[in-house]
Amino acid sequence: MKVGLELGEFVWDGGPAAMGRTVAEIATVADDAGYDLIGVGDHVWQGPHAGGPGMPQLECFTTLGVIAAHTRRCRLAPVVAGVHFRAPALLAKTVTTLDVLSGGRAVLGIGTGWDADEAAGMGIDFPPTAQRFAMLEEALQICLRLWHGDERPFDGEHYRLARPLAEPKSLSRPHPPIMLGGGGRKTLRLVARYGDACNVYPGPDLAEKLDLLRELCDQEGRDYDAIEKTCIFPFTVAEDGAGASELTDELHRLSAAGIDTAIGIVSGSNPVRQVSVIGDKVIPAVTG
Repeated sequence: MKVGLELGEFVWDGGPAAMGRTVAEIATVADDAGYDLIGVGDHVWQGPHAGGPGMPQLECFTTLGVIAAHTRRCRLAPVVAGVHFRAPALLAKTVTTLDVLSGGRAVLGIGTGWDADEAAGMGIDFPPTAQRFAMLEEALQICLRLWHGDERPFDGEHYRLARPLAEPKSLSRPHPPIMLGGGGRKTLRLVARYGDACNVYPGPDLAEKLDLLRELCDQEGRDYDAIEKTCIFPFTVAEDGAGASELTDELHRLSAAGIDTAIGIVSGSNPVRQVSVIGDKVIPAVTG
């Protein structure tokens, strides 16, 4: 099993003045420790899981750019980009730029988004769920068209492009991998149709979600085994290493269930230490 991490909380020692240094240190430590992926939550307000809107939240792609500059090997991903935040062509251009500047390490994590209060508070359109799913499918089609060099006009229900042109092209081939966040039938159907990876929660219905994905892959003519199965949940390990063995056991359980990559949400005032401890105590045990 591969192990990744997500920066989802930003209440760190030193406050805003130290955030740039802390992000750089997390990136360097994680890259050296063998983490496969570093992700950043894509929000403009902090979520209720981490104290709500009054808590700090760094913008996703700016933070990923800093991480890219301080890493050499790990993949870089929004976990996951809300389709309502950006025009699809701009999103494709942003991910392409991250891919080029990182030497081909960008992943497009994308989903329908969920925080209506955040969108309303910041003046961002947040259509109903069914419309966001339709927008998501068109956004995926636009990203693939731009990455494949297809400059024909795109005339969809929600987006229209006169000339989908993006230069330079990504270094990742055939394109940056697409990871879709969510475990419902609609999302998993999009995974089977367009995705290279799914991102789900490791709840009691995990096996049912993976069985459904296999069924949908059969319907779409996709190879189920070619799709990376990722899941995301908090990695609760203390700075002294307490909880590491329990986390390792959980990762082995998820691997046996069919998960390829576990992405841990790191928290606490000293995330560099937590990332280091998890890397030292957990990654060798699950990848060795």
